[in-house]
Amino acid sequence: MFLTITTTGTPERPATDLGYLLHKHPDKAQAFSTSYGTAHVLYPEAEAGRCTAALLLEVDAVALVRRGKGKGRGGAPDAALAQYVNDRPYAASSLLAVALSSVFSSAMKGVCHAKPELPGQVRPLRVEVPALPARGGPDLVRKLFEPLGWTVTAEPVPLDTEFPAWGDSRYVRLVLESDALTLAEALRHLYVLLPVLDDAKHYWVAPDEVDKLLRVGEGWLPGHPEQRLITSRYLSRRWALTRQATERLELVRLAETDDSEVEEIDNAVEAETEAEEKPTPLAVQRREAIVTALRQSGAARVLDLGCGQGQLVQALLKDPAFTEIVGVDVSMRALTIASRRLKLDRMGERQASRVQLFQGSLAYTDARLKGYDAAVLSEVVEHLDLPRLPALEYAVFGSARPRTVLVTTPNVEYNVRWESLPAGHVRHGDHRFEWTRAEFRAWAEAVAERHGYGVAFEPVGPDDPEVGPPTQMAVFTLTTPKEAKAA
Repeated sequence: MFLTITTTGTPERPATDLGYLLHKHPDKAQAFSTSYGTAHVLYPEAEAGRCTAALLLEVDAVALVRRGKGKGRGGAPDAALAQYVNDRPYAASSLLAVALSSVFSSAMKGVCHAKPELPGQVRPLRVEVPALPARGGPDLVRKLFEPLGWTVTAEPVPLDTEFPAWGDSRYVRLVLESDALTLAEALRHLYVLLPVLDDAKHYWVAPDEVDKLLRVGEGWLPGHPEQRLITSRYLSRRWALTRQATERLELVRLAETDDSEVEEIDNAVEAETEAEEKPTPLAVQRREAIVTALRQSGAARVLDLGCGQGQLVQALLKDPAFTEIVGVDVSMRALTIASRRLKLDRMGERQASRVQLFQGSLAYTDARLKGYDAAVLSEVVEHLDLPRLPALEYAVFGSARPRTVLVTTPNVEYNVRWESLPAGHVRHGDHRFEWTRAEFRAWAEAVAERHGYGVAFEPVGPDDPEVGPPTQMAVFTLTTPKEAKAA
């Protein structure tokens, strides 16, 4: 990643004062270690009339993956490779923003002990970023920077200069010019808006990011016309944090309007004393929906395929309507934990006769799975690579053929509502994919048609009018009369 800051000057106010402001001597090339690589500061030109400081950030891709605990963006089969082969070393992002605040921390705060008069001086500034990801294109770049007093040049970078018909990439070459800003103001604008345009952060966004945003955005963010977009993207669309930041920014704006202190305005409402009711966890809602659907189907003998640590088996045992419950999982460790959870070794004889656990793979047909009223695949299919789904489909719907099959899986459209889920990530590191509602419906309807089932769809969890429920459930019912009777 590369960024340059250029200023011009006169003999009375030489451009080389930039060295004092940045606390980096123009005659030296300096290197600084960061968590993700090495930041270099050098001056391609340093004369009284014109001075340019350059920040070059060399990203260590391996260190980036290690610090991120090996989690790539998304759950595709090639995500492991994408962790190492991506645009992080080359395009401006939150990595460069963090390097700016680390290497130029005093300049960003407006501190210069050698020449205290310099930080408050407005000077001609030109900032260049050769490669900047801009989700929203050049128009959004201008909307973000122009209200702050910058003249913006945002040139789209073509996908390939040899093939212009392919169009432009999502990157722009950015040039910012202003005669009305201090260097500290310019650095604070860049610190916030570079990751906003990239619309991603390389680190976990914690609650203290709200304080950081308000501190760096002081004086310009409360009145910015794109304040909501900036706040939402900077906080990685974590809704609780975005709401908190928006409320505090509104207080700042009101305080400035009334020429009063924020504390004087923020005392109108007494602190809430009643504890908020905790929402029911989605996993509990999912189990309740499954148990309800099984009761409605009239099933007595039930398979929990991919039973994991036995939570659903435990819930089914509490209902005497289910006379036989079988948990199946490929992991012996999960089955051992399930056995402890259920206390099989201390269970009464009558209760123990209702439940059994055994190891098995859903990629293969298994005669032990035949003859049951219902089978449940709860949060299972998304853990398989897509090419292996046909094998699971045949093992369950073609070979075992229970009268009822319940399949639940995450609705990827709902992911934007999770405050703790970074943008672009799936809900679990082992998820190979996550389907939209349309994709899940298409898969389920095709399976039903191939194997003689009817299928209905039910939401699990709050059904958002825009993005649907967090979990989607398909209820398959065997419709072929002869085979249904045999089952």
